[in-house]
Amino acid sequence: MNKNETGKFGEDAVCAYLEKNGYLIVKRNYRIRGGEIDIIAQKDGYIAFVEVKTRSIDSISSGFDAIDSNKIKAVVRTAENYLNKYLTDLQPRFDAAQVIVEDNKILDIEYIINAFESI
Repeated sequence: MNKNETGKFGEDAVCAYLEKNGYLIVKRNYRIRGGEIDIIAQKDGYIAFVEVKTRSIDSISSGFDAIDSNKIKAVVRTAENYLNKYLTDLQPRFDAAQVIVEDNKILDIEYIINAFESI
């Protein structure tokens, strides 16, 4: 799999994980100039903006390490755009997921609720 296929594979796995845990997937790959949100989901009065990072088992760094201050700013800016465009009473939060893959198989999904806050 190339990088895009690997990323989509990980996002598909996180969507399945979220749905299994009672979330409704609202939107995938919401893009604006300079930003993208991988998954937007809702559950229990929250709208979760989810950043997904997929890594191979032998990756040197964690997927969570790739969510740096620049990435956070881009995600927050994109979420603000979404919330201005689609008004909601739901409480926003920012979650993160790391998917570990090997040979086109999901080995692990680590999901952090409220992984970061708007800065």
